[in-house]
Amino acid sequence: MLAAWVDQLLGFSTGALDAIRRDERYPSLMGWARKEGAELLGGDVALAQALAPMLWNQTPLQRLGFRIETLAPPAPQEPCWCDSGKRHIDCCARVALPGQVPPHLMWMLLLQRLRGNVLHKALASDQVPAQALLEAGIVSAEGGQLGRAQTILEALFTNADWERLPEESEPAFELLSDVYQERGFTRKKTALMNSAVEHGPGFLRGAALKRLCLRYMDSDDLASARETFIQTLEAMPNEPALAYLESMLLLHEGRPEQARARADFWRRRLVHRSDLDEDQQAFLEQLAYDPEATLSEQMIYADEELAEPLDTLTRLLPEFSGASRLSLSINAEGRLEYQQDDLDHARYRMWQQHFATENEEAPGSGLQGDPWRDARPWLDALCLHPEWLSTPAILQELAMALAGRFGNLPWMFSSIFSPLAKRFDAWLVAIETAESPFVWGDGDNHVLFRLGLGLIIGMERGAREPSRQLAERLIRLDGEDSMGLRELLLEQLLSDGQDVRALTLIEEIEAAGDDDGEPWLGLLLGKALALYRLARLEEARQALIMVDKANPWMLKLLIRDNPRREPVTGNVPIPGSRAEAWQYRVLMRPHWVATRGALHWVDARLRTPVQ
Repeated sequence: MLAAWVDQLLGFSTGALDAIRRDERYPSLMGWARKEGAELLGGDVALAQALAPMLWNQTPLQRLGFRIETLAPPAPQEPCWCDSGKRHIDCCARVALPGQVPPHLMWMLLLQRLRGNVLHKALASDQVPAQALLEAGIVSAEGGQLGRAQTILEALFTNADWERLPEESEPAFELLSDVYQERGFTRKKTALMNSAVEHGPGFLRGAALKRLCLRYMDSDDLASARETFIQTLEAMPNEPALAYLESMLLLHEGRPEQARARADFWRRRLVHRSDLDEDQQAFLEQLAYDPEATLSEQMIYADEELAEPLDTLTRLLPEFSGASRLSLSINAEGRLEYQQDDLDHARYRMWQQHFATENEEAPGSGLQGDPWRDARPWLDALCLHPEWLSTPAILQELAMALAGRFGNLPWMFSSIFSPLAKRFDAWLVAIETAESPFVWGDGDNHVLFRLGLGLIIGMERGAREPSRQLAERLIRLDGEDSMGLRELLLEQLLSDGQDVRALTLIEEIEAAGDDDGEPWLGLLLGKALALYRLARLEEARQALIMVDKANPWMLKLLIRDNPRREPVTGNVPIPGSRAEAWQYRVLMRPHWVATRGALHWVDARLRTPVQ
């Protein structure tokens, strides 16, 4: 009954708004209500006459600068305000509405109709109820009108008095943050977060801090993530979501036992709260028992459409972790060569009928586009044909796809990447045992190298040391480092604070390099950072000078918090260009940010003229 009333109310209110906007006069609304309006309410003229004045009293009028021309409710013996000629007690006062009428309904509907300057004038009128802004913004976003949603929600949060925001504004805050992210408004997103942290009520401050903590984890800035988590804990000490957040942080920090202990602490602290439903209590129990498996299961079931095939795949992978034999032979140059056999080719062709992402070159050369936009067909096909997991070219593309979706989540290692790594390890042992050169360009060797790269990326968060060891094994096989694994390895070492190992790797790269070649910008940045961390400041300063000579944009972009973004074109940036500097800022800045005082030191060096 209530659902039917809501549908009737929305239909009638929308029609009433159109009638009002035609000339913004009350008699016109009542004329519409007795005819078209009554039809929208199943022919109930009395209900239409009673509802119309209530809607008029909450409708802003453009001719009045979006203020409301309020009608005073009549006394029982006075003429009814519906202009029927009857006394109010004998007319609309006798009508019982089937349900409530939200006081902000007409403002919410109007905000969805206004365009351009008129919308901006309405929002600037200071007349819009916060609840109307909140609901209109959410409805616009759900309808794909991201620009409108952003404009409306910005009016909600561009407010000097954040304490007066309704508690229901938390989802709108998160929605505006998502809209900024999707539309590339990085500075606005940062400003919104900062405003919520500094001026927002407790529930919004907590929401902003949770998002900041997740963002720091995603960028591998674990020091900032830990600091932000402590702030979140102070802002909302009894929030159940903190159990989830702290478990994630501890797993990112490589401390699974502490994650289990803290999850059990949260379980004991929260499980008897009366406001927790059964699902929340069950989640806390599971999290305390096995944080990694619980978070992994939650991630697998996060997308309802893909949950079933992803769950099936995680059950299949361990069953097929034993590797089949590779077709290896010695070629005419005396080097070891892998060649895909007829069965591999046949399976790969079948796989490609479902896996729509195109490769750059031959099978196993990497992915173009997002394989998860339409993932159900290839996931279903793989679950129906688990024997395909014996084909390296298929595993290579699968590993790349899985790394793109789950590679930054350390708790996904055991369920997804560990069984793939076991299979690849058996193949790699067979190659290493042959004790013959195995290089990228021979036969189909690149398929196996690409598979290794996908696993290195996928395991980087959940199994850092095995990921590094795998990178080192592949570098030993292919001394030319056709995939740039040394660059990836350097980032891993810097991320884990292994600065001596990082410098050793840099020296090896410099020793193997061409004296006439251009210096690698990422190498120079990594060298400067490692030397700074080791307090070898004069050598670090010399490395900065080399960075500045290689690219004069680099250091300026490195120290700025929110510089202008460089468009992504897909082309290799020109050495010395701003585009090249932006690329290395994205790759290397997290390591500099995570090093206390490093960016201030660079800033000071820039302000000091080079002697």
